[in-house]
Amino acid sequence: MSTKITALAITYNEEENINRYVESLSFADEIIIVDSYSTDATEKLANELNVKFIKNEFTDFSSQRNFAIEQASNDWILFFDLDEIVTPALETEIKQAVENKDGIVAYFVKRKFHFMGKHIRYGGWRTDKAVRVFNKKHCKYTGLVHEVITAKGRVCTLKEKVDHYSYKSFDNYNNKLNLYSKLQAENLYGRKVRPNAYHFLFRPFYRFCWQYFYRLGILDGKEGFVLAYIHSFSVFKRYIQLWMKYRKIS
Repeated sequence: MSTKITALAITYNEEENINRYVESLSFADEIIIVDSYSTDATEKLANELNVKFIKNEFTDFSSQRNFAIEQASNDWILFFDLDEIVTPALETEIKQAVENKDGIVAYFVKRKFHFMGKHIRYGGWRTDKAVRVFNKKHCKYTGLVHEVITAKGRVCTLKEKVDHYSYKSFDNYNNKLNLYSKLQAENLYGRKVRPNAYHFLFRPFYRFCWQYFYRLGILDGKEGFVLAYIHSFSVFKRYIQLWMKYRKIS
């Protein structure tokens, strides 16, 4: 008897991606979507696809993901984002991985990042990976923004990559980074970090140089420049939002 798998996702206004996501994970025994009260057709489309759809107020990424895990009927979890597409080769490897009896409780999946229609090879994206397959008995999410899996047991890396299509439009991608900046600012505020010239000037400049020059984002052409610029600007926005919180400016 094969090991049963639950595929989970958290969503907010994902009408463009939900059909593709469900199709790529149709091999799972159960698909559950936890939605942050989308205002588009996400819920309608999910219901048409006959997946389990649950609404839950969003507070932070880890809390939302851990809430989703609690809804799963099976121990082995696939937790891909809606902009990540599981290839047939990765599907086969996942099925084999969950049958492994060597005490492995989680697997990293390497991501093949696509931005503005181009496969991004540099800027730090070549080594990008995240835990996407894990046993819920031994794992949970921690961290408010860039949430990570804390695993009690062996963690390995799968060979096959997932296609990562993070870019819908420039405004959409920029808004996503703005949300991350806001959550990071709230975290820093709770830790009583006060922004200064170092945060406003050096940190964004360092981020740009690290991504564009040190990690060779320059080799990805104009897309590499755009990525380095908007990510460095999101660092700047993080500290602007932190400064505004201390000034009680909304």
